[in-house]
Amino acid sequence: MKFTGSDKYYLDPELEAIVNMAIKMEKPLLLTGEPGTGKTQLAFEISRSLGIGIEILRAKSTIKGEEACYVQDTVLRLNDARFGTEETDRNVNDFFDYVIWGPIGRAFRSEDRVVLLLDEIDKTESDVQDNLLDVLEENQFVIREVNKVIGARQPPIILITSNAKRELSDPFLRRCFCHHIAFPSPEDMREIVKLHFPEMKATLLEPALNMFYELRERGYEKPPATSELLNWLGAMIHAGVTPDQSEDLPFPGVLLKRTNDILSYRGKGKSERKKRSWSGF
Repeated sequence: MKFTGSDKYYLDPELEAIVNMAIKMEKPLLLTGEPGTGKTQLAFEISRSLGIGIEILRAKSTIKGEEACYVQDTVLRLNDARFGTEETDRNVNDFFDYVIWGPIGRAFRSEDRVVLLLDEIDKTESDVQDNLLDVLEENQFVIREVNKVIGARQPPIILITSNAKRELSDPFLRRCFCHHIAFPSPEDMREIVKLHFPEMKATLLEPALNMFYELRERGYEKPPATSELLNWLGAMIHAGVTPDQSEDLPFPGVLLKRTNDILSYRGKGKSERKKRSWSGF
């Protein structure tokens, strides 16, 4: 198995090397970087490109490590014990008839190798991360109610993303390969855009990129990222807007998401925008 990028994902050589080494050595790969740099999308593109399934854990502050592996439906079991199971295939004495497998459990029990994405792991508490240490390193977990070990039939390709909102523990980091996805340079961004808009003319792309990177340098609360740029370019194509047709920024709400950022652009940048023409980029 080797991932070399896809028709929708630009893979620079350094990222390609560590992704494929993590796949080969069956090590979790922790991806950091600002939102919009393609961390989560990488897992989906690996799944699509290699033709394998994907299991996803959307991390949140309230999740427990055990829930990522399995939970027992105790309510259903009590209901069956009270009213019977004649019309079902369940056996109230069989613990596994009442197990709901989480994304890790489903990935480990899959007959085929899959991608396992633990998305935004930094949202979880440190004890949750600690609970996942041995699970991710040994590819197994214990169902404590029946003291049964569930091992991975096929070790999944594990990708973990973090937006660095909370520090991850050193023991957790030691068990992972780590890679920081830097924000794309203008040269890399051109390659990314070409994958999505192969026929885009330079008369639109170049001034749009100049405006995009200029906006990122203005210190907005949420600077526009790659996904916003692609949506913005798509909006201009659909609207038939070209750099020579407008002196103002078309569709600012596609690039800027926070209200304060939009108000700041409309206010502080108004006089500057009047002086600027798109054709001048």
